[in-house]
Amino acid sequence: MAEPALQPVEHNIPDKLYFRIGEVSKLTGVKTYVLRFWENQFPGLGPKKSGKGHRLFRRKDVEMVLEIKHFLYDKRYTIEGARKWLETRGKAEPAKAAPPVKQGELFPPSQPVLDQIRAGLMDILEILK
Repeated sequence: MAEPALQPVEHNIPDKLYFRIGEVSKLTGVKTYVLRFWENQFPGLGPKKSGKGHRLFRRKDVEMVLEIKHFLYDKRYTIEGARKWLETRGKAEPAKAAPPVKQGELFPPSQPVLDQIRAGLMDILEILK
């Protein structure tokens, strides 16, 4: 079932290049251990690591955390359901119209065996009438 377009949720995300995991936790209201778990569950959520191994989230990562939180906590999606929705949201393209096909091209040319079967079925149909 297609879901209507979501209204963008307004959050005051500071205009910074990178956010540490504690900052993301405070901004989103999601515990740090949950953020680390979500990294494994959602392939699109991948903070960079600093030279010392600290997680550095970009703005798009923070926005994705907010979106994941919305699906899991507000809409009550499962992790699998939220992952599938996030994977397919950018892939939806308008369907292209198929070129018109002539009726003769819809069915392949008949084979002799099929002609024999068809004739046998027609005979049976005549007997049943």
